[in-house]
Amino acid sequence: MIFMQEVDLEERLGELDLRSDSDIPDVPPPTDSTPEILKRALSGLSARWKNWWIRGILTLAMISVFFLIIYLGSFMLMLLVLSIQVKCYHEIITIGYRVYHSYDLPWFRSLSWYFLLCVNYFFYGETVADYFATFVQRREQLQFLIRYHRFISFALYLTGFCMFVLSLVKKHYRLQFYMFAWTHVTLLITVTQSHLVIQNLFEGMIWFLVPISSVICNDITAYIFGFFFGRTPLIKLSPKKTWEGFIGGFFSTVVFGFIFSYFLAQHQYFVCPVEYNSETNRFVTECEPSELFQMKKYSLPPLLQAVLGWETVNMYPFQMHSIALSTFASLIGPFGGFFASGFKRAFKIKDFADTIPGHGGIMDRFDCQYLMATFVHVYITSFIRGPNPSKLLKQLLILQPEQQLSVYKTLKSHLVEKGILQPSLRG
Repeated sequence: MIFMQEVDLEERLGELDLRSDSDIPDVPPPTDSTPEILKRALSGLSARWKNWWIRGILTLAMISVFFLIIYLGSFMLMLLVLSIQVKCYHEIITIGYRVYHSYDLPWFRSLSWYFLLCVNYFFYGETVADYFATFVQRREQLQFLIRYHRFISFALYLTGFCMFVLSLVKKHYRLQFYMFAWTHVTLLITVTQSHLVIQNLFEGMIWFLVPISSVICNDITAYIFGFFFGRTPLIKLSPKKTWEGFIGGFFSTVVFGFIFSYFLAQHQYFVCPVEYNSETNRFVTECEPSELFQMKKYSLPPLLQAVLGWETVNMYPFQMHSIALSTFASLIGPFGGFFASGFKRAFKIKDFADTIPGHGGIMDRFDCQYLMATFVHVYITSFIRGPNPSKLLKQLLILQPEQQLSVYKTLKSHLVEKGILQPSLRG
């Protein structure tokens, strides 16, 4: 009996066909997408310096386009975030398809994109309900969609779930569940994080620009310090990363974030929460800046007084918060890149794609940004404010009249008990 159980166990293990890293099919290396004009101009340089110049030129080009989109306004920034999300999702899903394409899994690509649409419908529908309540109230069709939004989202996802079950093919069950998990992890990394980026943007463009710019600054300065001064390897996952680059990037990013915040905090366009004006059908960024963006005088510690010769300094309170954001971007943000490096090594690829010459894919440039987006969202809700009163009010506006009346009576009773509202005002 024991012998038969052992044989049965061995057969089951054989059926699992567990594969080692060496068994994973190689993904074809991405082609060189460097423009011919750059190749000719840099043909006389060594590979190291050629890559340096290509990365530098393309970095300046991307930063220029980014500033242009900032100038065009909040809506264009949201479209940019959505476009980057879709492209990052495509790059990761494509890797999965390339690794396992020989199995010819049915419906894999179709279901992957279907789940992307479902999850985006859910998250962006929540955003519409939260920030466009006035617009929604004026259109009865949208009221129905918002009121039953979560049910509709669940029904859409459930349809995809059933389609996946129907697509299961004998002898490929385990692989298909791999792909099912691959799709959902990719959705977690890309869609949920990009949703948080947009949530941060609605708090004020400064909460969008400072974190993103800090990550970009850290990436650039760490590369420069590592290129010229790097001698000590930092982590095995990324052999080119050095302690010199890591430390140089940290100090450079903190200084950059502090100075960049000073200039942004002076303008309402950057500090005011982004709101949608249903009368003009435009996003507006006009307000009375909060205390975070009003100049204050601070007393310096005795040590700094002795060094600088100043007793006080004028600065915006947000600049103190920028130090926390820049520190995270420098010390923890790079771990998003290390995670991506481990992922690429697991599947024997150099880059996620070849979209940007010298840089790789879009995901290669935004692997740290998604981690940063989550931190900023948590930081705002933990240290800046609790629930957003404006957001809560907009949610109340889409309730049924009897529900609004119930909330009103409960709030009035609470204010009376607190002594904030006089009992004589009841009625």
